[in-house]
Amino acid sequence: MTRRQKMKIGILLTGHITGDLGEEYGTYADMFMELLGHEDFDYQIFPVLEGIFPDNINQCDGWIITGSKHGVYEQHDWIPPLEDLIRNLKAANKPTLGICFGHQIMAQAFGGKVEKYHGGWGVGHQTYHDLTSGKDITLLAFHQDQVVIPPADAKVTHTSDFCANAGLQYSENCISLQPHPEHSHAFSTDLIEERRGPIVPDEVADAAISQMQATHHHNEYASQLKAFFLSRRG
Repeated sequence: MTRRQKMKIGILLTGHITGDLGEEYGTYADMFMELLGHEDFDYQIFPVLEGIFPDNINQCDGWIITGSKHGVYEQHDWIPPLEDLIRNLKAANKPTLGICFGHQIMAQAFGGKVEKYHGGWGVGHQTYHDLTSGKDITLLAFHQDQVVIPPADAKVTHTSDFCANAGLQYSENCISLQPHPEHSHAFSTDLIEERRGPIVPDEVADAAISQMQATHHHNEYASQLKAFFLSRRG
């Protein structure tokens, strides 16, 4: 029996991991490729934060928008065309996943509002209620910005007391998630340590590090995200 052709995933890179973290852990694109694997997927990377965009939305079968240190409300030249691309992907019914910054830029592109959350930082293990399965799930997060008002026609899929709009569905094929199922515990720990003090308050960092070995659902969500794309393979 002939093996099915791999699904091509375009990774829209919106941030870089710099310094020692980048040398040790690679890029955000590397993390997503490790999360989904290479058995069923091929990948093409587009560093949109450098103004490098796909020629057209049919260049890949599915799309991922990565995390970033930037805020979606910042005045960068690449943000408006990225929003246009996101709207075009939805209109064409292309499977699209946004994570963290990607979650926020998708919400903003469809009319939602993103801002720095008055409640501060959500880092390390965060527990959300998955409204689709009815279960509580724990994933790694690293953010202060939040979607405070979702788009009018979006469905909330994940929520918590800290982050009310942690998961959104904009159409059958377009979804986004605030936490980071692609992060490893080692990377998350080192990221928190690097950002503690001037960025992440010490008490928040200490609490996150102390719970880093708690039960989590990263393997389960890796499987779910694989299934999301593969179920939409042409």
